[in-house]
Amino acid sequence: MTASDVARAREEESAHERLNRNLDDVLNEIRVAMPGVQVLFGFLLAVPFQSRFEEVTNFQRGVYFATLLCAGAATACFIAPTAYHRLLFRQGEKERLVFFATRAAIAGLVLLALAMSGAVLLVSDVLFGGLASVAAGAGMLGLYVLLWFALPLRRRTTEDRP
Repeated sequence: MTASDVARAREEESAHERLNRNLDDVLNEIRVAMPGVQVLFGFLLAVPFQSRFEEVTNFQRGVYFATLLCAGAATACFIAPTAYHRLLFRQGEKERLVFFATRAAIAGLVLLALAMSGAVLLVSDVLFGGLASVAAGAGMLGLYVLLWFALPLRRRTTEDRP
């Protein structure tokens, strides 16, 4: 199917069909991100119970706590559309659900990028300390910002779309 075929099919879909497709799209995207945030959050929940955790510096403790909070908040954002849908099921709220789910997914991605970068910063600081850990954490955050936000937003604003 060519791009023009897809565009033609989308022009012919009803508003109800478009809402269903948009909801399916955002929920599928959340399904991709959810396992990553779940694994990270589970790992972070177990860290304080390790015997070496008592040896962490105040900086590492702060990074850990901020990372834990970001991972927990990302989890909340990714799960929120499910709760919203279930609590408002058959209430004619699908358009609001799609709007909310899109915003929640974007917020979840921002928080997940921060959490993953924080985890890299924490592990790098334990392994190497100093500037290497800051460079690793900042490098990861830069990569997420580039791939997850900057490139798609740049493409969105590009005039010469095929």
